[in-house]
Amino acid sequence: MKNKSLIKQTIPLSLILAFRFFGLFVVMPLLSLYALSMEGMSSILVGIAIGGYALTQVIFQVPFGFLSDKFGRKKIIALGLVVFAVGSLICAMSEDIYTLILGRLLQGAGAIGGVISAMIADLVTEEKRTKAMAVMGGTISLSFTAALILGPILGVVYGEASLFWLTFILALGGIIILAFFVPEAPKITYNFQASSNHYSHIFKNKNLQIMNLTNFLQKSLMTLAFLIIPIALVKGFEMPKEDLYQVYIPASILGFLAMIPAAIIAEKKGKFKSVLGSGILLFVVAYLLMLSANVWGFVSGVLVFFIGFSIHEPIMQSLASRYCKAHQKGSAIGIFTSFGYLGSFVGALVGGHLYDYFGMLSISVVVVITCFIWIVVLGFLANPAFQKNFYLPLCDNVTNEDLEILVELRGTLEWYINENERIAIIKYDKHLLTEEEVRDFIEQNLKGKFKEI
Repeated sequence: MKNKSLIKQTIPLSLILAFRFFGLFVVMPLLSLYALSMEGMSSILVGIAIGGYALTQVIFQVPFGFLSDKFGRKKIIALGLVVFAVGSLICAMSEDIYTLILGRLLQGAGAIGGVISAMIADLVTEEKRTKAMAVMGGTISLSFTAALILGPILGVVYGEASLFWLTFILALGGIIILAFFVPEAPKITYNFQASSNHYSHIFKNKNLQIMNLTNFLQKSLMTLAFLIIPIALVKGFEMPKEDLYQVYIPASILGFLAMIPAAIIAEKKGKFKSVLGSGILLFVVAYLLMLSANVWGFVSGVLVFFIGFSIHEPIMQSLASRYCKAHQKGSAIGIFTSFGYLGSFVGALVGGHLYDYFGMLSISVVVVITCFIWIVVLGFLANPAFQKNFYLPLCDNVTNEDLEILVELRGTLEWYINENERIAIIKYDKHLLTEEEVRDFIEQNLKGKFKEI
């Protein structure tokens, strides 16, 4: 593909997603405390207020991904931003916990996370995809940091409603960025013969199933952490809630710094599974440290947790996108993202009950056992490093049917055409084929069909 700036392709979409994440998480440092102060509150309602947005994400993520495959990414992203803006407006104007929950449910209904990830995957080559996801992850991490700093400060000074008004404004800003700075996704024609089973492949693929489970568990532990950290620090260790940012800032910075080497190790060394496993082990250490009766021991657990969570972020969506066929990308990432948001909802709901009735010890025991089972399951995940792409610049009159000869080349996984740039992307198994063999086959069987390679 043409050597376009990775930053130019990724930053506008990353900003839109960062604005949305900021809006969802700027209230997190105070939301559990805020919900507990409302009339008629219960542990269930507090959990729904924190994680309810994730429930509607689960419901709408897959339909949004499917619609983006069918009608185009940009239109569906615009629709999601409008729904998100309406939900933010309702949250800002809410006067009771039930209206707040309604607004949070609508915020989640604008389920564009998977669509944006799929569009970034459309715009960049697979070899650059982890870097693109790292840029996106870094932008989101900065939005996390900003949210965790500004949330306690603005919430204390201006009230929690001000955070939702800010979110509403950012949602409108995201619509402006989408309209003026995001290009249309490239038009792709697909080789369906090489991907027979169509969408059933998404549900039957073992690797996609493991990645879906991984996203579910990672996000459930994240939401669980956001639930217990402010309650433990404020109610258990008597830290003023306006000082919570003093914990969140170093945690977010350490997480951001860990993200870059994690992406490099996974991409350059092909150590995707090792990076995922390291993050899981850090979760174990984090929740064990949070058992400490000393505030500094608990804070150390928070720091370790943010590092573990952050090293997962730049590689998980990149991995999920590699295990699916090109024409299924939007739907596959939509399902993957849905599992993550389902995890967020379950983590908030179950975590509230565990913390309420059994305390931190029960949470840590459940987390440690879950993490070790998770590592065992991860051992069955195939390393995607064996998949390589060959980029073939085509003559203007070439169609997908002209490339059907590739079915005779053993080791070819799929191929498709980027119509905007007139380039065929041929994915092959490097254990069965070399780049030279692909090149030789093309030169012998597709004479006159391609430009100089």
